[in-house]
Amino acid sequence: MASIKDHKSHELGLHQEVLTGRTQQVFFNPEEGEKFYYHDSYDVDFNKRTTIDVKKLDCVAVNKKIKALIKKGYGTIVLKNPGAKHSLGVGILNKLNLIVEGSLGYFGVGSIDGPVVRISGRVGWSCAENMMAGKVVIEKNAGSCFGAAIRGGDLICKGSVGARTGIDMKGGTIIIGGDAGAFTGFMMQRGRIIILGDVGINLGDSMYDGTIFVGGEIGSYGSDAVDSELTSSDQDWLKRKLKVAEIGENFDVSKMKKIVAGKKLWNYDNLEPTEKKGAI
Repeated sequence: MASIKDHKSHELGLHQEVLTGRTQQVFFNPEEGEKFYYHDSYDVDFNKRTTIDVKKLDCVAVNKKIKALIKKGYGTIVLKNPGAKHSLGVGILNKLNLIVEGSLGYFGVGSIDGPVVRISGRVGWSCAENMMAGKVVIEKNAGSCFGAAIRGGDLICKGSVGARTGIDMKGGTIIIGGDAGAFTGFMMQRGRIIILGDVGINLGDSMYDGTIFVGGEIGSYGSDAVDSELTSSDQDWLKRKLKVAEIGENFDVSKMKKIVAGKKLWNYDNLEPTEKKGAI
């Protein structure tokens, strides 16, 4: 077996550059538990609670306050008067109970890993984009691109959502209590989407993998999205998931439709350039 130094990148001199500054590489050792946490990750007390009035603050100031309070050990933070401001609560890489009393604008609570977020109002486009772990619950409706590119965790909207929900998602679970718009599950790679209501046109278009469950009517199927058998294991999982999510607990999951990738597009990368031109 060839060594790492035999790789062509070494021949090209790509590893000879002298880098300055702190490396971002982290090497994990199972015996060193502390290295499984992020740098600047803190122990918090969920009983230690405080409030931030967002009314006269911009998103940068609010997000800095949240991180400063986490550093002080606060485990429950309430945001009052959010006023549908954009980009609130982003980049939280810590355990935390975040309660939003009102609505968020675009890109709310994006790139989070660990917190439990409850939002009493609505959210705009791209809520919880690139979420890695945790739980986000929205009591009302959500805009387009809900849960774009999420990698893990549970994202729950008790109302309806816009178009392209779960676009490019790579893991985790998205649960919708109402309806979902067009191109739901577009280019999804992993994960599961549960929709208790109806869904728009082009469901699961160009999905690579993952599973979509729909309780209502489907506008149309996207390219390479196909029906699959709803097994007893699927039904058991759906019942457990909906119960834990505190949404649709009494929903008849036996009537749900299961949609998966037909995998006919998986051979696209194996085509020659001239064949690709004809396939587009």
